[in-house]
Amino acid sequence: MRQDSRTAAVAPQRYRYGDDPSQFADLYLPGVGTAVRGVVVIIHGGYWRSTYGAELGEPLAQDLAPRGYACWNLEYRRAGNGGGWPATFDDVAAGIDHLAVAAAEHGLDLGPTTALGHSAGGHLAVWAAGRSTLPPGAPGAGTPVVPLAAVLSQAGVLDLAQARALGLSEDAVENLLGDPGDPDRYALADPMTAIPLDVPVYAIHGTKDTTVPLGQSEAYVAAATAAGATAELVTVPGDHFAVITPGSKAWKAVLDLLERATDPGPPAAG
Repeated sequence: MRQDSRTAAVAPQRYRYGDDPSQFADLYLPGVGTAVRGVVVIIHGGYWRSTYGAELGEPLAQDLAPRGYACWNLEYRRAGNGGGWPATFDDVAAGIDHLAVAAAEHGLDLGPTTALGHSAGGHLAVWAAGRSTLPPGAPGAGTPVVPLAAVLSQAGVLDLAQARALGLSEDAVENLLGDPGDPDRYALADPMTAIPLDVPVYAIHGTKDTTVPLGQSEAYVAAATAAGATAELVTVPGDHFAVITPGSKAWKAVLDLLERATDPGPPAAG
């Protein structure tokens, strides 16, 4: 059997960006002698509920770091442990920006920083990429300390209005955002209302996903491309979790997209 020649990643280092137990991120670095080819912010899913945590992102970071990616596996407050509106959004913004601290300590180039988000994490990743367009006073508003160069949404919940209408995961959207009578709150949280973004969004989705309908990615990509943004839908075999299962065909597609996002190549000739 052919041995994997990749150098094992070093043990992760934990950084805290707040006092709450859920306000932390674990930094995974490639092993000694492995060049850093890009930085990846991993945002886990779980329909924004505290039942699920950053452990969902660990296998991804463990697979990506030996491939040369510095991974920032982000935890945040979720509904049920102090999260929801606006805390979850404040945490994701602050947690991504805190990556600058780790980058300074380790000499990381944050230019090619890509967000990799699964399910509800896909929603948060795309939302984070549009932070600079948010009005003053909104959660996460302002110029990001760590701007994102691209987003890979893995079976992301990208159309909150549609997800709310469908009542996905026992009304998870209302569980996250609360007061259904506050349309401004829902608009500020929905990636569809931030279209077009100025960074590419790659939406990868399993054809047998029964947890987050494929229509979520289809709707976002259709609206984004119609508005002139760079967005691409990639369908892969498998269910909701295939896209976060290293070794699967779906994961191979994620790796290919991540390589494209990190190194898009020279611009096309005019």
